[in-house]
Amino acid sequence: MPTIRQILLHLCLVAAFGGAATGRAEESPRADPELLEILKEAVENSDSFPDRFAAQVWLLDMAGRLERYLPEERERMELLRHVHREATRAGIPPELVLAVIEVESRFDRYAISVSGARGLMQVMPFWQQEIGRPDDNLFDLSTNLRYGCTILKVYLDRERGDLMRALARYNGSLGRQRYPNKVLAALNARWFRQ
Repeated sequence: MPTIRQILLHLCLVAAFGGAATGRAEESPRADPELLEILKEAVENSDSFPDRFAAQVWLLDMAGRLERYLPEERERMELLRHVHREATRAGIPPELVLAVIEVESRFDRYAISVSGARGLMQVMPFWQQEIGRPDDNLFDLSTNLRYGCTILKVYLDRERGDLMRALARYNGSLGRQRYPNKVLAALNARWFRQ
């Protein structure tokens, strides 16, 4: 009898690859070998997950949701691995980070706001000076996510877990609800894990 984990993995693979995941290649096209290799590589390099199964399920689920923003498979998996690692390191939900990125930059890692904020999480360059690292590249995926996740976690702690206030602080709009409402709407519409 299959375990719950095996059943869930099977369902995830069927959802991602159609009948090819069931071994019935004659009923539907085979899974894309490149996608399978990218997923395998992503799972093997995902040290922030409790185990390989959790990595497979989360990466497949979120990759499907992210496709509308990042059509290239390797780029999606790389971003998701980094988001999960940095969010987990900071102690915040990776799905929240994805919602913040959607609102801040629409997943454009080279975005620059009118106020000069940079990258996926729209980190302000003054942070580099504040921490004595003026040469850090805020367009670098890992660097931007490390800064953004850390800043968001500090604000969550400062606001004693009040997500609305923490998000408003992150955006520099404390006392206003527009930005937090946009992030929560994105979280609930696209990134909330079911």
